[in-house]
Amino acid sequence: MTAAVPAFADPSPALDRVSVSVGAFRAEPTFNAGVDTPYGSVDTPDRRHSDVTIPRVRADILLFDSQGISFDYYRYDRSYDFGVSGGSTINGEPVTGSATFSSDVKIDFARLAYKWWIGSGNSVFGIGLGGAYYRADISGSVRGTVSTPSETFTDGVSDRYTDDAVAPLIELAWRHAFTPDLRMYVEASGVKKNGGTLEGHIYNGNIGLEWFPWHNIGLVADYGVSRVKLERNGSDSTADLDIRFKGPSLFLKARF
Repeated sequence: MTAAVPAFADPSPALDRVSVSVGAFRAEPTFNAGVDTPYGSVDTPDRRHSDVTIPRVRADILLFDSQGISFDYYRYDRSYDFGVSGGSTINGEPVTGSATFSSDVKIDFARLAYKWWIGSGNSVFGIGLGGAYYRADISGSVRGTVSTPSETFTDGVSDRYTDDAVAPLIELAWRHAFTPDLRMYVEASGVKKNGGTLEGHIYNGNIGLEWFPWHNIGLVADYGVSRVKLERNGSDSTADLDIRFKGPSLFLKARF
């Protein structure tokens, strides 16, 4: 007489038990920032800058064949210098002038989510809930001359702000395996935090292809779009930041 041992179903070929991806996001950023000055708020126009490479690390662990944990981390570190000039109207009074804006921006972003995978066979749909940690270090200075019909100001102002926050996270994903060694995926995630000294939202979307020329080692190529919009509250000055990224990523992926 033998005892029956319960059998666990194999996971979808679109999923791995454990995987780690290391690579970089080659992004084309569009940058906008705001700094408070003694003469009012100064907002830079949207500026498109040269491509920048952003290191990125991802990891996934599958639990119970249909649940798992996912992790993602990247850091953005860039300096900006550019000039603006032209005319405007403030409080009904015409204003003309020119200014030079300089800024150093550092953003660390990490997210951890628990995912439920729905479906079987070669296609699965995932829903993830978790938390995101982000840390912003933003410094900026404005130097220039502003003229009104009655007077001219030549002055400068600088500001620096460092803070971090934790916010709730939601993720959606779809994965499909053409073969065990050729797969594609679509992912979207959103972080939104209201209140506190640092608030704002971060959205990400990716579509990619995975190819494993070796059983445990493969290449991942995708195209992604991200937006980071942060605002500081509860102080005499603000350091607002709005950055949009779009571009391809390339990863080396190990699965076990």
